[in-house]
Amino acid sequence: MQRISRWLADRWVMGVALLVLGYLSLPIVVVAGLSFNRPSSRLSYDFNEFTLDHWRQPCATSDMCDAVVRSIQIGFIATVVATVLGTLMAFALVRHRFSGRSGINLLIFLPMATPELVMGTSLLALFVAAGVPQGFWTIVIAHVMFCVSFVVVTVKARLAGMDRRLEEAAMDLYASEWQTFRRVTLPLVLPGIVAAALLAFSLSFDDFIITNFNAGTTVTFPMYVWGAAQRGIPPQVNVIGTAMFVIALLLVGIGSLRGRRARRADLGVGSPRGQRATSPS
Repeated sequence: MQRISRWLADRWVMGVALLVLGYLSLPIVVVAGLSFNRPSSRLSYDFNEFTLDHWRQPCATSDMCDAVVRSIQIGFIATVVATVLGTLMAFALVRHRFSGRSGINLLIFLPMATPELVMGTSLLALFVAAGVPQGFWTIVIAHVMFCVSFVVVTVKARLAGMDRRLEEAAMDLYASEWQTFRRVTLPLVLPGIVAAALLAFSLSFDDFIITNFNAGTTVTFPMYVWGAAQRGIPPQVNVIGTAMFVIALLLVGIGSLRGRRARRADLGVGSPRGQRATSPS
């Protein structure tokens, strides 16, 4: 009995964490299940009959696929621009001291703390006052504005935990600044940049409130789902959601696996040289 109590005491935190993760994953499981379901009616979400037809024909409605492609295009452009700008800003804030630095840090957090309703209406007023027609590019500008903050915070966290002595050692070995950045700094910061880019893309692809204020006649995937909810959401929407989740999971898994292999290679685990270095003489 004492052994069981000790075992539970050592692992209760892990058990609670697994329960919380299971609860958070429950909506994803439901969406994945509905992607294989043929409902009894268009306005019903009951599990009626298993089918693969929705996966065989994910573009049964052309309007939905056009909205998905448009959301991917907007998300890609916004991610590239926000990642470049956010990475440069993170390097400037972490590596340099200048007047107004604390104020800029505060301004960076404002888009994250501001309600999306306020940001959407503010951007709408700005575009109307400037005479900018609302559409594809106003959505891109709006998405870049709120994605930059998340990129800066993510890359800053990576830079703050990086050992500067590695760069100093590389320059002591007669590496130039560009060589040090390309061979030492960039590989160390790259996981943070990739994580920031994935976060920015998911935020852009998923956004509805800010997009709805600045879209004009342009329809993105979240706006299509919102409009279709009034007359019955097509089952293919669940297919798109499940596919996006699986793709994101695969990208994170591949990145984690490559990072683990790189760490094992750096430590010399499994290599003849590493085995000779760690074997007793």
